Amino acid sequence: MPVIVSVIVMTVLCLLKLNVIIALIISALVAGVMAGMGLTESMSTLIAGMSGNAETALSYILLGALAVAINRSGIANRLVVRLSKALKDKRVLFVLLIAFISCFSQNLIPVHIAFIPILIPPLLGVMNKLKIDRRAVACALTFGLKAPYVMLPVGFGLIFHNAIRDALIDNGMEVATGMVWKSMLLPGIGMIIGLFLAIIVSYKKPREYKDINVDSELAATTDVNSKMTKEEIGVLIGAIVAFAVQLITESLPIGILTALLVMLLFGSFKFKDLDKLVDGGIGMMGFIAFVMLIASGYGNVLRETGAVEALVNSSVNIIGGSKLVGAFMMLLIGLIVTMGIGTSFGTVPIIATFYVPLCIQLGFSPAATICLVGVAGALGDAGSPASDSTLGPTSGLNADGQHDHIWDTCVPTFIHYNIPLIIFGTIAAMLL
Repeated sequence: MPVIVSVIVMTVLCLLKLNVIIALIISALVAGVMAGMGLTESMSTLIAGMSGNAETALSYILLGALAVAINRSGIANRLVVRLSKALKDKRVLFVLLIAFISCFSQNLIPVHIAFIPILIPPLLGVMNKLKIDRRAVACALTFGLKAPYVMLPVGFGLIFHNAIRDALIDNGMEVATGMVWKSMLLPGIGMIIGLFLAIIVSYKKPREYKDINVDSELAATTDVNSKMTKEEIGVLIGAIVAFAVQLITESLPIGILTALLVMLLFGSFKFKDLDKLVDGGIGMMGFIAFVMLIASGYGNVLRETGAVEALVNSSVNIIGGSKLVGAFMMLLIGLIVTMGIGTSFGTVPIIATFYVPLCIQLGFSPAATICLVGVAGALGDAGSPASDSTLGPTSGLNADGQHDHIWDTCVPTFIHYNIPLIIFGTIAAMLL
């Protein structure tokens, strides 16, 4: 009950447009007090748990600095101008290409959400001329941030798949990393269907926006017809190095620092400008980093209260030995938990502790268990006000103040990705 009430409180507060950080803190305190912890202990538990996302928060700040450096090189502007010329009057193709490009941010060039403030604000004028509904673009961006790690064991996907593997092994079920993508493929197809429904059906109609100039130091200028400069080549090499180093060290911050060093050596930015890059990174990603810290603390409160375990145990009676009902209930619980915490990666270890024994009891195969734990963790990441998969798209689409985080990003992505994930996740669990 504390989990359900807490998530409902957070959702309502966010829908009422209360600041996400404040909504998370209040929701965590509600969960703690309902579980008998008291206000002081609940707040202490929240603060103690913030370290759980410390690496993620640091990564986002560094990603922000990397984004500023990339944009100042002018290479991003080349892409923006070429996209604008090539996709004139092609609204659906424009949005699909945004989804395609954003997929690479999870594996090929692992900058995660940092590419959004670089790429999207300069394209807002083009979107306005084409009368593209930004809710469709939000769905496209969230798809690119989420679907690759759900389906592909590369980049962030490899981290997520390893997290699922380790969580199941820790709870007594032997599985291999290679099994994960096969179990997650069908739910991923559900997300692809959700993407096309958003673009072609839900948000196909033209939507008017005011033409407001985005005043930002990130607005780069470059002659796209000229040859690539040494500085721009340095950016590309830095991105490749970041990808390689991240895979070798399994540390995103180390990969980003290495990329910045390579870019510095190539003259992509000057040493004296490093302070400005970091300041720009904090300005761009600071809010998201703090949201992720608070979300981690919120997850710690839920763990300490035992509320998730109680929620799972209370659902056993409802399941009554039915695999179909069990699969649906586990995915629904995952949706509730992840909506509150805002991170798929952080949800997996929490729910696996209770899901694995329950899956064994109900007779689910290891492949089906992987699917249930993985999809239950991924559910809610789209649609959660505290998720980087929603905060990132909003950071770019709201550059001119015409895109609402809750109603234009969270609600559309919740509808088009969480519902298909529940449907296809349940089907996959029954078939595997």
